[in-house]
Amino acid sequence: MGPKKLYKSIENKMICGVCGGIGEYLNIDPTLIRLLMVLLGCTTTGFIIYIVAAIVIPYPPEG
Repeated sequence: MGPKKLYKSIENKMICGVCGGIGEYLNIDPTLIRLLMVLLGCTTTGFIIYIVAAIVIPYPPEG
């Protein structure tokens, strides 16, 4: 089995699946990631980080 890869979540998504994917990758509750992103989202930097992550992180391959 190869290294663990970061993907957007398909089942556990609210907007783009970024927080759900990070939560699955780190094996923690995605709600904690969402709360952190809300706090960071209050700044311009946090908003930009989320947008870049939504563009860069891929969906998992089908199958």
